Amino acid sequence: MKYTALFVLLFVCKDCLFAQPDRWQQKVKYTMVIDMDVNIHRLTGKQKLEYTNNSPDTLHTVFYHLYFNAFQPNSMMDARSRELGKIVLGKDKEGKTVIDWDKRVSDRIQNLKPDEIGYQKILSLKMNGAVQSYKVKETILEVKLSQPVLPRSKVVFDMDFEAQVPLQVRRSGRDNPKTGVKYSMSQWYPKLCEYDYEGWHPTPYIAREFYGIWGDFDVKISIDKNFVLGGTGYLQNASQIGYNYEMPGTKVVRNSGNKLTWHFLAPNVHDFMWAADAQYQHIVRKASKGTLIHVLYNRDQAFLQEQLNALSNTAKAAFNNDFKKYLENVDSQWTKVADAAVVVLPFIEKHFGEYPYQQYSFIQGGDGGMEYPMATLISGSGLGTAFHEWMHSWFQMILATNESLYSWMDEGFTSYAETLVMEYYNQQSGSKPAQGQQGASPRPQSLDSLALVNPHDSAYYRYFNLAMSGFEEPMTTHADHFNTNYAYSIASYSKGQVFMEQLGYITGAAVRDSILLEYYRLWRFKHPNVNDFMRVAEKISNMKLDWYREYWVNTTKLINYGIDSLWEENGKTKIRLKNNGEMPMPVDLQLTFNDGSKELHYIPMYLMFGEKPIEFPSVPRMVHEAWKWTHPTYIIEINRKAGDLSGIEIDPTKRMADIDRRDNKVTL
Repeated sequence: MKYTALFVLLFVCKDCLFAQPDRWQQKVKYTMVIDMDVNIHRLTGKQKLEYTNNSPDTLHTVFYHLYFNAFQPNSMMDARSRELGKIVLGKDKEGKTVIDWDKRVSDRIQNLKPDEIGYQKILSLKMNGAVQSYKVKETILEVKLSQPVLPRSKVVFDMDFEAQVPLQVRRSGRDNPKTGVKYSMSQWYPKLCEYDYEGWHPTPYIAREFYGIWGDFDVKISIDKNFVLGGTGYLQNASQIGYNYEMPGTKVVRNSGNKLTWHFLAPNVHDFMWAADAQYQHIVRKASKGTLIHVLYNRDQAFLQEQLNALSNTAKAAFNNDFKKYLENVDSQWTKVADAAVVVLPFIEKHFGEYPYQQYSFIQGGDGGMEYPMATLISGSGLGTAFHEWMHSWFQMILATNESLYSWMDEGFTSYAETLVMEYYNQQSGSKPAQGQQGASPRPQSLDSLALVNPHDSAYYRYFNLAMSGFEEPMTTHADHFNTNYAYSIASYSKGQVFMEQLGYITGAAVRDSILLEYYRLWRFKHPNVNDFMRVAEKISNMKLDWYREYWVNTTKLINYGIDSLWEENGKTKIRLKNNGEMPMPVDLQLTFNDGSKELHYIPMYLMFGEKPIEFPSVPRMVHEAWKWTHPTYIIEINRKAGDLSGIEIDPTKRMADIDRRDNKVTL
């Protein structure tokens, strides 16, 4: 009996092991001591990095990112930005020429003075106490190791470095005139590059996305004591710092010097960001399960008075040109961010997975919105941006695909989630009437209510514009290698968002929602790729979906179905549909009759080898034989006279990204 029990236990454990994907991850532990000189905007740092090589490979070289070196005239970021600025995209509605600038960068780096540039200088580097030789190749540090790092072994790198904080150009920097924030410290320290099953990823800092190693951060930052900090990690010495970090009722005892040392710990993250300003206002809220929400924003009244003065007369009139009312509005908008986060967190966790950290911070800074572990830099208090950056915590900070290769899986999935979170918040706050929901997506329970607005419509229309512009490139394109900023942004954000909503059309919305939760459960903290996602989708939906990845991700082929003709034969009606495009899809065909009744005729696509479940139980559904992608037309037959029909429509929910919907609907 003991042997039998042991066999059963081993069998069960084997199943448990196979329930989780097995992909090794490298491990880091950073200990950094930083001293910040705010007079010259420079910092010195000591970094101890424990690096565990969990790979099966022997490593003879390691690479670090030196992001600040991008902010120097004629850097790769500077040159690339200026080259893209020569591309003319066309004319806008007012007839003005549209240039392919990233306006945040444009040609600003070229004009930085020596005391305005950014740099990271390595003063010394040792591995296990032995001095290492290295070469600085702009934003990448290449280290040829004196001894290899063996598989399943750990080494310790000790580094002394110095950095100058650049004027705010892109993401990080100082003295941003638009926000008034002093320091946005992202990509600020020498960061070890990721090594995974594909090898090293020493991606130079050109423009786009990031990829990092999970680990633990222990960071001490010494800075003038009038500065307030926020960022990644849990503050360990709140009673010595204050600024609303301390527990209620705690007496704050600061040291007598001119500086405070802020001590942060951040477990199981792949980056560390912080921001600092002497005029930060700090709001704290407690959300579900005790998660703390921090909001820090610039409340410098002199700066805000300048902001009010710069408004148009019409905008000033909204505040009666009264600074007190303007200040109250600023406070109200940032408070709304904190309160909104409390409202939406339960919805987010229900539909996208549990948030694994104990806090999240929304910090005014940066140049728009940029996500980091446990925190985001946002230049303004708009809820759409705040929700977008927070949802990156799920798709980039926890799942963490290689954004350079799969930017659409981060930005697109995040944009999809942001839209739903915003819809939910508007419903809860009374800004928008509540709709019935099919899974996480606002979807009607019945097709009778087809005054339908797809909440992702704006993403579809942006994709349509790109698809017809001549600038579209496949989503497999490396994020830095798109020919235009325009093609990158729409492919990553909009077409990636359409991918997820359209997946709901293919599998059914409720199934798609289950796919997302299972994807999160299986692949969090494992750096999944597109194939990993598609396999989860296939297993949950019980259909083949490799064709969807092939067409939608790997190509720029278009979807274009239409109603070709209908006629009556022997008292029955035949309807011919035509595929005018290059990408095959399943088809939902809605028939409406003169008596107001409806039928849904579902035509699976042959390559699916499956069919989606019924989404709208109140509407009768007929399932037809699968449409073979080799055949340009398809005929369905119904046992009703043509005169009984009042309307025919392909895809009444408008989730299929049909490039030309003019022939999708016929009114009789």
